[in-house]
Amino acid sequence: MDKSHIELLGDNHIATSVKTPMRADAFDHTDEEKIENIKFHFSKIMEEMGLDLTDESLSGTPYRFAKMYVKELFYGLNPKNRPKISTFPNTYGYQQMLVEQDIAIDSSCEHHFLPIIGKAHVGYIPKDKVVGLSKINRLVDYYSHRPQVQERLCLQILEDLQNTLETDDVMVIVHAKHLCVSSRGIKDKESFTTTLEYGGKFKEARLREEFYGILKSNFKE
Repeated sequence: MDKSHIELLGDNHIATSVKTPMRADAFDHTDEEKIENIKFHFSKIMEEMGLDLTDESLSGTPYRFAKMYVKELFYGLNPKNRPKISTFPNTYGYQQMLVEQDIAIDSSCEHHFLPIIGKAHVGYIPKDKVVGLSKINRLVDYYSHRPQVQERLCLQILEDLQNTLETDDVMVIVHAKHLCVSSRGIKDKESFTTTLEYGGKFKEARLREEFYGILKSNFKE
């Protein structure tokens, strides 16, 4: 792949699939083995940049960096870390929209590995099942903690909830700032990106407007 195509792909934030691209051997190594390997390679990056790894302040950075990548920033890559989403029978027959909003997004752009920060807003209309509200937050956090493209993040949250709740009546909005836009390239410090995905009853304009109205009445920048 030539350099011009690489730059074009990254600057336009183009996703290649709904699923996060993963190798077949992605989990052959343990977390501890991955940390050791990343530690080694990142130390070489630091050395290539001319940094002195014998300095006390820098000597532990390759390990800290590797542990952060495996255990924190990208824990969502491993399906074993997906939160258990318990559902409950909709015994009280609630049939109206339920909205969980202002869920923190703390993700990373897969093209530059720079932060994506913002909020997600999730709504669904229950059928036979309901889910604990904190579980929606945990699911958003799980999919956020992997190298991402915002459109894919929206779709992954939507499809998981649709499968979990056994209903298509789900809507997801993500409103986020990309540091690959604000700290490099055009260096636009103010712009945000908004993506939305929905299915089922949310294809009706009336219900989407109701969803937007709930967000507008309670939204805090």
